Amino acid sequence: MNAGKVKQSLSAGGLLIALGIIYGDIGTSPLYVFKAIVSQGVLDTALIYGGLSCIFWTLTLQTTLKYVIITLRADNKGEGGILSLYSLVRKQGKWVVFPAILGGAALLADGMITPAITISSAVEGLDIFYPGLQTMPIVLVIVGCLFMLQRFGTAVIGRIFGPVMLLWFSMMAFVGLTQLWHAPGIFRAINPWYAVQLIIEHPNALFIIGAVFLCTTGAEALYSDMGHCGRRNIRISWIFVKLCLLLNYFGQGAWLLSSEALPSGNPFYQIMPSWFLPFGISIATAAAIIASQAMITGAFTLVSEAVRLNVWPKVRIVHPNMLKGQLYVPSANWILLIGCILVILIFGESAKMEAAYGLAINLSFIVTTVLMTVFLLHKRIPAYLSYAFLLFYLAIEISFLFGNVSKFSHGGWLTVLITALLFSVMLCWWWARKIKNRHTRFVEIKDYYNVLAELGSDKSVPLYASQLVYLTSANFESEIEEKIIYSILRKKPKRADIYWLVHVDVTDAPYTGEYKVTHLVPGKLIRVDFRLGFRDEQRISLLFRRVVQDLIANHEVDIRSNFDTLRKRNMDGDFRFVVLEKVISNSASFSFAERIVLDIYSVLRKFSLSDEKGFGLDSSFVTVERVPLIAPTVSRSIKLKRVK
Repeated sequence: MNAGKVKQSLSAGGLLIALGIIYGDIGTSPLYVFKAIVSQGVLDTALIYGGLSCIFWTLTLQTTLKYVIITLRADNKGEGGILSLYSLVRKQGKWVVFPAILGGAALLADGMITPAITISSAVEGLDIFYPGLQTMPIVLVIVGCLFMLQRFGTAVIGRIFGPVMLLWFSMMAFVGLTQLWHAPGIFRAINPWYAVQLIIEHPNALFIIGAVFLCTTGAEALYSDMGHCGRRNIRISWIFVKLCLLLNYFGQGAWLLSSEALPSGNPFYQIMPSWFLPFGISIATAAAIIASQAMITGAFTLVSEAVRLNVWPKVRIVHPNMLKGQLYVPSANWILLIGCILVILIFGESAKMEAAYGLAINLSFIVTTVLMTVFLLHKRIPAYLSYAFLLFYLAIEISFLFGNVSKFSHGGWLTVLITALLFSVMLCWWWARKIKNRHTRFVEIKDYYNVLAELGSDKSVPLYASQLVYLTSANFESEIEEKIIYSILRKKPKRADIYWLVHVDVTDAPYTGEYKVTHLVPGKLIRVDFRLGFRDEQRISLLFRRVVQDLIANHEVDIRSNFDTLRKRNMDGDFRFVVLEKVISNSASFSFAERIVLDIYSVLRKFSLSDEKGFGLDSSFVTVERVPLIAPTVSRSIKLKRVK
């Protein structure tokens, strides 16, 4: 996907990019929404009018009002999404992390189901020409190729996303228009009474509500991809997209009214002329692939943000090309691929996947509503308006939740299982870091100014490194971890010409890229504080080198080697990074729940990047020292007898 901050201002190019990037999921919903609705009972006027009314008002209240008009206002320096919103409100209460990671887990689970259902729905159109055709192998091949191509980036194919989606929406609108003459009065379904009547009277109302919800499942992408397109481009392009969607839905409804029995296939394809079907199936498959690609790229961005915010294990993040925002996360790609294949193998066809689809995204909608309420209160929007927003949308989304939960035994269990597993991973990683931080002891660094300065000049101690760099988690310049002092002075005295302390602070903004230098002991002890956004790359080795170059240019530091031979030739001294890895050795100090969390954390650590790789350090210049999280103490219960 052509990610990056492009076409933020309103323009024709920006509108085209918005069509290609953010509307794939919601734009392919006509492939399966009406098919799911009419499968819930006898085909009659009440079902068709009520279903259309539900679709119209869901797109109006949920997508247009909540997301396009209200939620897009919550931009974090132009960026959007669950974790961007969390970054805006995380200082309003510690509890907001729980809905945030629930929303993140739900979106990742949705990323496994979206490619399966959209591509399956499109490819199943071939059944019209080849009745009984086994489409599952075709879907598996397409999905496999799609995920395998991620490592190469999507810069080239991203350029054609916009034109293809423009063709897709135009085709849907045209095909829908050609069917309206069957029932010109179909637009009476805009009356909300038809929706209310259907929900009250239909015996399968809950299943229908769950099916209707599928029409708005891509609404979260409008907010998540705001940084790629800009708020104005999204709002203007949504007018066109919504019109095309409604024309197709109403066209399907008009065609169904003229039918005398339940359709044997997908109404989306049955409203197309027979001569048009090959083209329609081809463009539908292309749109499904684009929708899947957008969801995959969004999942990569979500994981990278979660890593920076310390709610996901550190994983390798690759930039396939020079475009800003182009990400490839190998571990996330494999997780999504395996999950997607499992969904296809378990359910087989799109009609059975509909039960699993929607429940995860429903949870993310509820999370966004809660976090948006906190945001509105933070922005001093009157409390009665903020809570009215909360109650109104919780009522709608909990109603949808009941509809989706009713499909639990039909496939919704898989969505819940995947979301629960991902939520557990995020929660345990965040919780374990909190436990470790709580047991980290800090000391006043000024108490060690003299001894560090003397050690740096003590020729009786072998030179450990010319420039010795420690990563510190101390937020204040006056503090330092006790373990660092222990490492320098006691574990093995480490003489260096200059001691460096490097601290990384992840800000609430997506991109920051700032640093501050504090000369604690001029020429001997220097602290560098990086302020990086939650979307900035934490390539500390390169960033630190850049800082040192700036300090040399400003004549603030001299890093030339103190060895006579090398200094005579103006050669720089060597750099050595020391990373302290905290090892949990005394589990008796933790509660039962904390021991479980730390055990899970230990397993996750085996699959995550080490600290030196996570911070982008060159391993050839890194020393890793294992230190106990809690210093062992001698128990008085140990009985020993001294003998002569």
